[in-house]
Amino acid sequence: MKLTLFTDYAMRVLLHLAANPDRLCSIAEVARAYGISHNHLMKVVNDLARNGYIESVRGRFGGIRLGRAAGEINIGDVVRHTEDGFALVDCSNCVIAPACGLTGVLREALAAFLAVLDRYTLADLVTNRQDLRRLFGALPATSAAEP
Repeated sequence: MKLTLFTDYAMRVLLHLAANPDRLCSIAEVARAYGISHNHLMKVVNDLARNGYIESVRGRFGGIRLGRAAGEINIGDVVRHTEDGFALVDCSNCVIAPACGLTGVLREALAAFLAVLDRYTLADLVTNRQDLRRLFGALPATSAAEP
């Protein structure tokens, strides 16, 4: 299973904001920290703000921050929100689908995957904020290449 780039970027934004809960961050700062596209990140931030995961503050001294406590942001919920679907394979057009056991096995595997994510919050992922902030500062700031 592979998550989309949209989910990847959403998690990166949330991790960055959770590592810096005491201040507003800019989209440009997050893009530089990870060396990712500012334009793609804007779409992700817009979606996260519309859905309450983050808060956007407009104006000269504006920026973004978490929309609720990191301990209230469930990782499974974020992944379900940011992914379009979880069809691991397309069984709808398969001639053996009515008799095949793979569909049920894949459904069970997906449920197990999501159950693990459901056990964690954003707070669980940022237990060492100081090291995260140091690493964000150490990453190359000039690259806009995709990860």
